Amino acid sequence: MLTWLNGTDPRVCLICGDRATGLHYGIISCEGCKGFFKRSICNKRVYRCSRDKNCEMSRKQRNRCQYCRLLKCLQMGMNRKAIREDGMPGGRNKSIGPVQITDEEIERIMSGQEFKEEASLPEHTWSNNGDSSDHSSPSNGASEGNQPSPASTLSSNRSLEMGGGYTGAVRDQYINAPMNTPYQLLPHLFSYAAQSGLLAPQPRSLYPQSHPLVMQLVAAEDLTPLATPMLIEDGYKVTQVELFALLCRLADELLFRQISWIKKLPFFCELSIEDYTCLLSSTWQELILLSCLTIYSAQIFGDLADVTAKYTPSDEELQGFSEDSMELMERLIYLFRKFHQLKVSNEEYACMKAINFLNQDIRGLTNVSQLEQLNKRYWYVCQDYTEYKYPHQPKRFPEIMMCLPEIRFMAGKLVNVPLEQLPLLFKAVLHSCKSSFISNRTGNSPCMTTTGTSPGN
Repeated sequence: MLTWLNGTDPRVCLICGDRATGLHYGIISCEGCKGFFKRSICNKRVYRCSRDKNCEMSRKQRNRCQYCRLLKCLQMGMNRKAIREDGMPGGRNKSIGPVQITDEEIERIMSGQEFKEEASLPEHTWSNNGDSSDHSSPSNGASEGNQPSPASTLSSNRSLEMGGGYTGAVRDQYINAPMNTPYQLLPHLFSYAAQSGLLAPQPRSLYPQSHPLVMQLVAAEDLTPLATPMLIEDGYKVTQVELFALLCRLADELLFRQISWIKKLPFFCELSIEDYTCLLSSTWQELILLSCLTIYSAQIFGDLADVTAKYTPSDEELQGFSEDSMELMERLIYLFRKFHQLKVSNEEYACMKAINFLNQDIRGLTNVSQLEQLNKRYWYVCQDYTEYKYPHQPKRFPEIMMCLPEIRFMAGKLVNVPLEQLPLLFKAVLHSCKSSFISNRTGNSPCMTTTGTSPGN
């Protein structure tokens, strides 16, 4: 290994012969085969070979037969159990090297039989249930015990000292603080890891200041449907240029709505215009992604998906779709399904958006301490509201907060996607998500459109 790191003994991927980048899932492989193996196992894919199940595997030929590529991954000893069960970056059981499995086991995986048996097991959530996974992805937002904290939603490099329990004195101190004070009386929020466990679900009242603060945030939102036309005639074939132009118009409208939102925030007068400009320029893509997954999801995963369905990418576009774009697509689909499962309410969305926006780790800010206090206040308010509104979902608040660092990471990746790949990326994501959206369209949408909604599932 040392000679390899020094560059004196270059290694090649044991699957396709391309330049290897390290030890992935137990064997030396390239980034392409690592990503392919993870996607195949996480998405429980079953492939077919149109030849004799002995296709050539090389850097140029590896994409021609997915069946033979996965077969060779298993035959060479790639360890499927080293992949995190939630599909996120950061493998587990990294000390385990290549695995030897029987031909019968390989056949069960290739035929999909093993996946069918696993489907009967309970679904895993984003919290890893004690798994000792290596959370190595940027801004993963997990503190000790894989639970979020106010600091972790902002940066994986910044920590916030948390102290004390969830005592009545702390609650009283928060409740009794006048709303027009500069928040000096807000307590340091505790980390979920410091708790011995959440209290058993029981009816309780919403704390007095939480309701008006939440309602102020909801009132700042523009919940009306997007005005950008997304209707198209039957039989019309959408070109790449036309779809790209539509995406640009949507982005313009969504960005304009974020600018209008800032001016309506209840704390607008407490920060400088320079700080607001700095915050918006650093978070606009995150705010847009969050809104598309929630309050505008009916149009994005309905109307826009109908438009992208009438766009047929060329062979050249398909060939240019990179491994990075493929991984980004799958993580976006995963994120959509998480929001679809949670059915985030407008109140929760408004709090999530404010918490994400009030990011004191952005360079160039002048009033960091005030931002930190505001961020903690709405973190606390969101926690109070969620625990009050959904008493039978004790893990709901940490799961919602765990969405924020993932949104931040995905938004950062999206802005780096080559422009010519965006139409195909949107088509692939929306096509995969639309079936899930339609199945639930007659019921509740991923984000409720009225305030004061009843508890979810």
